Amino acid sequence: MHETVDGYRRYFTQIVGFFVVEDHILHVTQGLVTRAYTDELWNMALSKIIAVLRAHSSYCTDPDLVLELKNLIVIFADTLQGYGFPVNRLFDLLFEIRDQYNETLLKKWAGVFRDIFEEDNYSPIPVVNEEEYKIVISKFPFQDPDLEKQSFPKKFPMSQSVPHIYIQVKEFIYASLKFSESLHRSSTEIDDMLRKSTNLLLTRTLSSCLLNLIRKPHIGLTELVQIIINTTHLEQACKYLEDFITNITNISQETVHTTRLYGLSTFKDARHAAEGEIYTKLNQKIDEFVQLADYDWTMSEPDGRASGYLMDLINFLRSIFQVFTHLPGKVAQTACMSACQHLSTSLMQMLLDSELKQISMGAVQQFNLDVIQCEYEVLLCCPDWSQTPGLKSSSCLGIPKCWN
Repeated sequence: MHETVDGYRRYFTQIVGFFVVEDHILHVTQGLVTRAYTDELWNMALSKIIAVLRAHSSYCTDPDLVLELKNLIVIFADTLQGYGFPVNRLFDLLFEIRDQYNETLLKKWAGVFRDIFEEDNYSPIPVVNEEEYKIVISKFPFQDPDLEKQSFPKKFPMSQSVPHIYIQVKEFIYASLKFSESLHRSSTEIDDMLRKSTNLLLTRTLSSCLLNLIRKPHIGLTELVQIIINTTHLEQACKYLEDFITNITNISQETVHTTRLYGLSTFKDARHAAEGEIYTKLNQKIDEFVQLADYDWTMSEPDGRASGYLMDLINFLRSIFQVFTHLPGKVAQTACMSACQHLSTSLMQMLLDSELKQISMGAVQQFNLDVIQCEYEVLLCCPDWSQTPGLKSSSCLGIPKCWN
């Protein structure tokens, strides 16, 4: 019965037919049946009906089928209530089924979110004219006076997944609202139910999809930077989602909500995870370059310039730090600091390698050239560090020049 709505429809039709006949006999005959008899019969049948519906509905994995079942139960309950049979227990059952309906919605939207993240190119959305600009802001509540003043072509800071995610969260709210209709509940109760189900979508489903995305091996540093930017804008949009729920449930703006949306914590957690992944991947890339180092520790004279592997690493870091300029200041500074400290540790380990038995003066001078080049790049990329206590370029590298 749980596989098609027709099975449920036949089931309800037979039961309604039986009790309509019993009610008709009660009212047109004398002494054949009594109200006590029909009430007892209904109570016995109702217990079995609830047990059957609870068992069969638990196998439903299609939210559309669960929604159709809910509509049939409402019609069934309203019909029998019209004949004087108590149906409160059926509406209590609907609240159980509603939780299951939300679970099927959450599973469905998990797939929707995964597809959105898979299709995103993690680049700022480009627009070449006013029409394209208006299309984007019609999908997502974005306001930036500076961007509005810029001439076309221009770019939004977020990537394509942001408006798509926002639209799909609203679609989820609509889908959740469909089940709450006709349950004989007040607008305030429905508003509260929608907020609770939306919180589950944000804190469980979307949060899980974001964390899985961040931890994927193919997601690089530029993608992680874009994800941080995206989550910032999604976090700012949470207040618009709250207003959206208030509007579709028709409750007063002054109503004190017992439930608030927890999107702020969801996106902050995702942002922190992305930041941690940036530091990890950045250190891994530094390790890849350092492994290419091939110092001749017996060389008599230095090359007169920084080593090739180090210049390749510096060029890579230059391009990455340029991307980091789009990040919040603290995140960008921490990433730069982490990279410098990791590089200094790697260089120090070269000097302290137990297999390194002796070092010529030429090798020391060559190594010193590399350290000087690193310090120079720190001053270029992070000029403020030289004026910040505890963040001098030499302290960032942390390599003692004991060979001078």
